[in-house]
Amino acid sequence: MPYRAEYIWIDGTEPTPLMRSKTRIVADGTEPEIWGFDGSSTNQAPGENSDCVLRPVFTCPDPLRGENDVLVLCEVELTDFTPHPTNTRAANVAAAEKYADQSPMFGIEQEYTFIQDGRPLGWPAVGYPAPQGPYYCGVGGGKMVGREIVEKHTDACLKAGLAIEGTNAEVMMGQWEFQIGVLPAPLIGDHIWVARWLLARIAEDYDVEVSFDAKPVKGDWNGAGAHTNFSTAATMESYDAIVTACEALGKKAAEHVAAYGSGIEDRLTGAHETASYREFSWGASDRSASIRIPWAVEKAKKGWLEDRRPNANVDPYVVSRLLITTCCAALAGE
Repeated sequence: MPYRAEYIWIDGTEPTPLMRSKTRIVADGTEPEIWGFDGSSTNQAPGENSDCVLRPVFTCPDPLRGENDVLVLCEVELTDFTPHPTNTRAANVAAAEKYADQSPMFGIEQEYTFIQDGRPLGWPAVGYPAPQGPYYCGVGGGKMVGREIVEKHTDACLKAGLAIEGTNAEVMMGQWEFQIGVLPAPLIGDHIWVARWLLARIAEDYDVEVSFDAKPVKGDWNGAGAHTNFSTAATMESYDAIVTACEALGKKAAEHVAAYGSGIEDRLTGAHETASYREFSWGASDRSASIRIPWAVEKAKKGWLEDRRPNANVDPYVVSRLLITTCCAALAGE
């Protein structure tokens, strides 16, 4: 019996790309093949030369449809089968292959905000909810809005075989987080993008939008990040390797911040558990630092680091590539 394959890709919208998808009916006994789309409708091609190519790179069960249906994440290519300019995965793969001997690994803490009727879910039509305080990892009553969507999303990620590690409510009302890891590149990006797509698709059924904006509400409210945990074979054995990685990140701080998502100046203000985007710092158990060394790592003198600067809207292929090229190059003495 034929099955459905949902082809998912990342478009060329600026400053923050959108996810796109369409369904293909695939004959029983065959695998999803290269397909195409109209790039002039996704900010990826002009109308007079609009064809773009979808190349399947990651496939998993579709938890929202039939038992034989699949989700198919694709790289976008030009019609000569070279990477499209908006294709950030190809460079990620190259970096991962170059430094594969160092075993770089990632875990990403993906924050997001539910939006309904133009404001965070659960917020009053006029004014604001109670101040931040009871929402983070909270329970009970009307203050923990969106939990049903979160639970369905978690179930979907598990059924799809994604490496989801947990979920929690975040500091602002209507804001939540899921964690994906521990995975190498490019798999960390593949899993994050598919998990994002599933979240947006499930929220549709509740007439709710998912925002990955870095600062969805101005003022005294927390922004939304994608804290990225990073390790290598060396850091898992030596604290000196962690220090080397942190020092290398400090030397390329501006390059990283510039690529860590739109609206980063609004989020990395030095308040609300962030370091200023204008400065670089690192320290143990310090959530106001650019790079946090978890207390368990400090105690064990080996492990991983947490880059707290990436926005919720960061491209996971970009952040993992930059951490590889900056840290692994330094650890290799380049």
